[in-house]
Amino acid sequence: MTMGRQVGAGPRRVLFLGATGTIGRATVRALVSHGHQVVCLVRRPADFAIPVGATERIVSLADPSSVTRDGIRGEPFDVLVSCLASRTGLPDDAWAVDYRAHVNALNVSRAAGVTHVVLLSAICVQKPILAFQHAKLAFEAALIASGLAYTIVRPTAFFKSLSGQIDRVRRGKPFLIFGDGTLTACKPISDDDLGRYLADCLDHDERRNRVLPIGGPGEAITPKAQGERLFALLGRQPRFKHVPVVLLDVIIAILATTGRWMPALAAKAELARIARYYATESMLVLDPATGRYDAQATPSTGSETLFDYYARVIRGEAVAERGDHAVF
Repeated sequence: MTMGRQVGAGPRRVLFLGATGTIGRATVRALVSHGHQVVCLVRRPADFAIPVGATERIVSLADPSSVTRDGIRGEPFDVLVSCLASRTGLPDDAWAVDYRAHVNALNVSRAAGVTHVVLLSAICVQKPILAFQHAKLAFEAALIASGLAYTIVRPTAFFKSLSGQIDRVRRGKPFLIFGDGTLTACKPISDDDLGRYLADCLDHDERRNRVLPIGGPGEAITPKAQGERLFALLGRQPRFKHVPVVLLDVIIAILATTGRWMPALAAKAELARIARYYATESMLVLDPATGRYDAQATPSTGSETLFDYYARVIRGEAVAERGDHAVF
């Protein structure tokens, strides 16, 4: 079997998971621009075309034999890159995708010669209380124990996760914030900046065998600051609607109780728990000594800010593809 090339050895053959999402597409574009040969394993025909220069192969990621037969096809690969994530964060989905599908791909790709794995994870696993966080951490642990070189990237927040209220504000409605709007902060990063960072991990020795938190450029921003800038870009006076966090607690309690008899409501309770987590926890590096989030310790990269993106969406130069990142 052909062994994987070493860092900096020129173009590599890349096995890619998660190419149908916005971050996946951006990462594939960056890899192709670097001259790498990218084969994208997808669960169904993509709603959006795979970037030019990459190859699409349809597989069942739940079935290792399908990944081998339909994805690998007896060919050698050097690197496994994954931007794959569960769509809902619900327990069954999270363990099936964030853990088992990744374990399957890890085992099969190792047999195909892969020696380096670049994984897009999430910074929220620093303080895990939700099913999808535990599933992500379980695979991170499996990857670290695999003996392969690894690069685990934990971004702080995505533009699409913070763009859900643009249309709402345009329609004259107030910007929704939890509490006073300063409970949390993040350093959001664009798809393209994150895609370039992930692609560059193939060629940076200092990023191997490390867990890397990363954010976008500029200072950490709060939800209140997001709303203020959005109103300014629209030329309007800021209007906020304050939502008490305790309201989420009440909703969770009701859904969890009724969910004992109605599974659909139990799922909604978990989604409410996810919403509460993001409403109360900052997406920044967590200082284990103090238990506080540290904006200064959160690295920044890239060039596009969230407010640059807001301006492009308002001008009609960009479309907010939110998908399962919708909150409001």
